[in-house]
Amino acid sequence: MTFETLLVGAHEIAVFTSDDILVSNERDALDLIANAPTAWIVLQARNFADDYFDLSTRKLGDVLQKCANYRVRLALVGDFGRYPSTSLKELIRESNRHGDYLFVSSVDEAVAIWSR
Repeated sequence: MTFETLLVGAHEIAVFTSDDILVSNERDALDLIANAPTAWIVLQARNFADDYFDLSTRKLGDVLQKCANYRVRLALVGDFGRYPSTSLKELIRESNRHGDYLFVSSVDEAVAIWSR
């Protein structure tokens, strides 16, 4: 796992790069949040175990709650259209509207939204 730090306005954004699953349980999520160099994090959706995007597991909600508790903004980059869940689509729409948690198709899209 590597990361680069982007400066966007007054904020530093840590963009993590890995082809591996980085978050497969709650401890992994906490470790990532605690060890991130900034409070603005970009990860690939492929870095999460697939069951995170099945909202019935509550895993994604737990990660977002941890981010809220620690005042961390999180952007997930991926193709979320491949998940048929209506609940996930509603979560994505609401999250993107507020901007603290983003579900986007590219790092550039996350940076553009957070730089507004």
